[in-house]
Amino acid sequence: MESKKTAGPSQDSLGFLSISTGRITGSFLLALNFYTSNRTVPLIPSLALGILLLILAALLAYAGIQKSLGNAPIVVSFCLTVSALWFSSGLVQILVGQGILNGASDMQNAMIPGLVAFSLGMFIIGAVGLLQKEIAIAIMAFAISFSNAHGIVTFMDRSFGASAVACNYLIVTIVSVYLFLAVILRFLSMQRIILPGTAPPKSKGNGQSQAKGTSKNDLVIIGLILNMSSASIFGCKLLGVTTTLFVGHVPWLLVAGVYQAGICILSYRCLDTLAATFFGFTAILKFVEGYSLLFPMWHSVEPVFPTPILVVFAILFFILALFFTSKSLAEGLYVLCFVAYCIAVSCKPIGIFQCGPQSVNIAIFVASAALALVYLYNIKADVKIPTGQGIVKDMLSRTHIFKFAQGKDFNSPFLGYSKYANADVLGHACNVLSAFCITTIEPRSPLITIMVPWKVIAGGFFQLLSGAVAFSHGKTLESTTFILYGIMWIIWGTFRFGGFYDGPRGFNIAVGIICFIMFNAFVVFCSLFLSKAWFMYSFTFEFILISFLLDALDALPVGYDLAVTIIFGLVSFYCFVVALFNSTFESPQLPVGMPILKLNGFGNGNDICPHLPCRKATSVIRIAEIMKNGGICGIPTDTVYMLVAACSHSGAVEKAYRTKLQARGHPMSLWISSLEQLKPVKRFFSPLLWDFMEAVWPSSVSMVLHKGQWMDCLGMKDSEKYIGTSQNIAVQIPDCSVATYLIDLVGPIAVTSVSPSGESDTTHHNQVYAKLGNKVDGVLCDGPSPENIASTVVDCTKIDNGNVGFFRVGVVPMSQVLEILQNVYKKHRSGHINAGFIDEAI
Repeated sequence: MESKKTAGPSQDSLGFLSISTGRITGSFLLALNFYTSNRTVPLIPSLALGILLLILAALLAYAGIQKSLGNAPIVVSFCLTVSALWFSSGLVQILVGQGILNGASDMQNAMIPGLVAFSLGMFIIGAVGLLQKEIAIAIMAFAISFSNAHGIVTFMDRSFGASAVACNYLIVTIVSVYLFLAVILRFLSMQRIILPGTAPPKSKGNGQSQAKGTSKNDLVIIGLILNMSSASIFGCKLLGVTTTLFVGHVPWLLVAGVYQAGICILSYRCLDTLAATFFGFTAILKFVEGYSLLFPMWHSVEPVFPTPILVVFAILFFILALFFTSKSLAEGLYVLCFVAYCIAVSCKPIGIFQCGPQSVNIAIFVASAALALVYLYNIKADVKIPTGQGIVKDMLSRTHIFKFAQGKDFNSPFLGYSKYANADVLGHACNVLSAFCITTIEPRSPLITIMVPWKVIAGGFFQLLSGAVAFSHGKTLESTTFILYGIMWIIWGTFRFGGFYDGPRGFNIAVGIICFIMFNAFVVFCSLFLSKAWFMYSFTFEFILISFLLDALDALPVGYDLAVTIIFGLVSFYCFVVALFNSTFESPQLPVGMPILKLNGFGNGNDICPHLPCRKATSVIRIAEIMKNGGICGIPTDTVYMLVAACSHSGAVEKAYRTKLQARGHPMSLWISSLEQLKPVKRFFSPLLWDFMEAVWPSSVSMVLHKGQWMDCLGMKDSEKYIGTSQNIAVQIPDCSVATYLIDLVGPIAVTSVSPSGESDTTHHNQVYAKLGNKVDGVLCDGPSPENIASTVVDCTKIDNGNVGFFRVGVVPMSQVLEILQNVYKKHRSGHINAGFIDEAI
């Protein structure tokens, strides 16, 4: 199958406008601000400057996300890094404008750590851009890097002045205007005028656009730079560069957390489960650190960091590091830095405010910078820097005990549509963290302990994310479970640990918890039909809810909450390990247990028709054998998924016809693999029609032709009465290698849509079985379909009279079909005669 399309022209235009507007306006705004910074009254008020930077940062973030679907790692890294920098700086300016930060000392402490990280991050992007001949991006990245460095010097020594910062941002403005004009000229001149240094990059080989199923994840670089940002805050405090940790650092941490949460989601879109889980974990840490620095604003006492959660988090990071080593040793060692960090924070109640975690942050800063440089360079480099990639994987493979999963899991027979990797790993991990939040060291003084972010962010937001991804896979029960538990953790965490608990404690709270207990009881019942692991998972959470109820009624037995926390935490931990292990290895698989109760049909395990990956020739051959034996199958095409049967087997065609109960207005069509199959009966077609078929096919266009003797050569036998109408039949040669290979194996096939008449088209292999159940005998799997609508159907019964009609305008527009027809007409008016007809006449 062909690679999926990444973005349409309108999206590319919007992305280009976002990049241009963001870069030109933002850089000029900052140049103007720094150039006039010595004035008594700022030319641009801090509050206005902050809001403008937030708007421009959002534009650049959109452009970066849009570009992440293509093959532009330098551009993606540049846009998202500048966006994060301006977003954080904008929030700091808003704090200044609101009077929360006062004086030069506060600005120095707030800005320097972030500028250090982003100065180095932009320098890395510039250096790699220069090596990869992305000259314009490299110049802008170096300019922003130097402006940040000059900004640091300006904050340290006011006599230095801010003119150097303004000059660097002016360079960014000039280069941005140059690039904008270059793109406009290239567009207006139809690629004839290309300014130096602005030629679009040439793709290598078969193209490197990010196709479905690729493991390339350009967003890792910005995630690493954001780890540098947070680490810099605590490293600068330890090294004496800044004097305190305070609210001025919160913007950098919260922006890092929000962006890494976004990277987590987009990494699932890149089918990179390990990276998505890792950045989900680091985002949680950023929110915890940010909340800890906000804590002194409403409390005079020092916050307390709960040891159990941090120890558990260190274990989760450690397990994740083990699986990262299967990708590369460097990434596995990098994740171990966060194991050390969690252990260091858990050593003393004051957590991040002690020297131990701050020293680990220095190591994280250095490791993040080094890995970002290596990762960004290796994406496009021919000679790559070694990272130990595949060493552990090869060692384990040689043992013949472990067999790694090949490719991405597009073929799991769930009932939904998804372009995302499985997020169950993160969902289970968040439940582990949330469970151990109950064992707080100050149960009667919840506000003293840093608990809210663990509950609301880890237990709430990221579980809702896991539920949304599970729903996109059609995993209805798992999705419902994650979403229900996420809502419960948010409500309980905010209420119990947010200071709203002591007053209204009693009957009203109990009523709400009882409702959740009833909802979860239904989930427990449904999990009986899923697996033993999910049954234990939901069943033990019922005891957690009961502990909430007893606590609300002030009747909680001593030790009960600790006991149920350990039980539910261990079950969740096992589910986390199982999800991670089974998604990495094809064999062996950790057991989850068979369903306690079974239903007939989908989910029973024995009655599911084979779901086979279409990229394997053996899969297509197996489907062909099923069809030769009278089976009907769902296959991917150049548009949407179709239900097919071999025309040589009239019983199969009748079965497909009866299965769909075809309406008269939507008859079955006939597909062949090439015009060679019709050459023996070419005399039955007019030269005009034959030339039109040659010009149009293969494509997503079906032609309605008169039935006749020409059909005898196709061996349709009694199948003819089920295909088309009594007078006409729709014929197509699909532009799909899988479909044409299948036709070569079984002969012409009868084709109909999987969806009943009036329903939307079938755009994923999982939907085939969901709609037809056991009526279908096999499914070729290719994940999401390349299009969302079916083929165009053209009426060619009167083409010789100069008329064609359209029964349906699908993926191929009417104008394109008419243009092809017009070209064929011109050839015939000029006396062109198809050579094949001349040979036959001779």
